[in-house]
Amino acid sequence: MTSRKPLVGDRIRTIEGSFAWIGHRFLRGGYFTSLGHHELLLYLFLILVADRQGLSYYHYDKICSLLGISLDDYIVARNLLIDKDLVAFDGIFFQVLSLPRSPVIQSAKVLQNQDDMKTFDRATIEQIMKKQLNRDHE
Repeated sequence: MTSRKPLVGDRIRTIEGSFAWIGHRFLRGGYFTSLGHHELLLYLFLILVADRQGLSYYHYDKICSLLGISLDDYIVARNLLIDKDLVAFDGIFFQVLSLPRSPVIQSAKVLQNQDDMKTFDRATIEQIMKKQLNRDHE
């Protein structure tokens, strides 16, 4: 049998002050892999700052600043977390919810034509915006 001694005995984690936790089911149940990078970053942040009822009082500008993400990325991640039934949001407060029965897996929309690219592809949208901004400054 393998010994399970701590690698650094004088640095064992203890709970001091507030307490944040993530149930192991989040990993084993497929929720972790159902989230994109920004969704995962926002979700883990909300877990860390939530009170015992799962409520978070952080404003979007502070969240974006702390996470180093744009407002657009924040909005997309927030909406996807709501759609996946992981958080509730009333316009001011977030509540991290208990995990739903199963993760919501959303398939990516297949972009089929130029209009889809202009509407849904972030890289294409960015290039269009840069071109327009350059024209406006000429």
